[in-house]
Amino acid sequence: MSDVQNRIDTLVKGNKIVLFMKGSPAMPQCGFSARATTILSHLGASEFAHVDVLSDPEVRQGIKEYSNWPTIPQLYINGEFVGGSDIMMEMYQNGELAAQLQG
Repeated sequence: MSDVQNRIDTLVKGNKIVLFMKGSPAMPQCGFSARATTILSHLGASEFAHVDVLSDPEVRQGIKEYSNWPTIPQLYINGEFVGGSDIMMEMYQNGELAAQLQG
């Protein structure tokens, strides 16, 4: 595993909730990242780790390889990849995301 993959793995496994996004929860830099943070906020997950991929090009590319998922944002809960903003929205609407966050 490369250095960036090790860094990502440590972040994913060391935090209950991690969102790899563009910008920060206070200042998202794209609509998809804004939607992801809004969903988490609506579910009461106000405390979560986030990584601004715009500030680290290695992580921006490395997270896509780590998850084998081509887009950002990417949500991880309890060390498991959940998905991007579209999957988060679908899971939010059907109640699956709330259940996963509580579990």
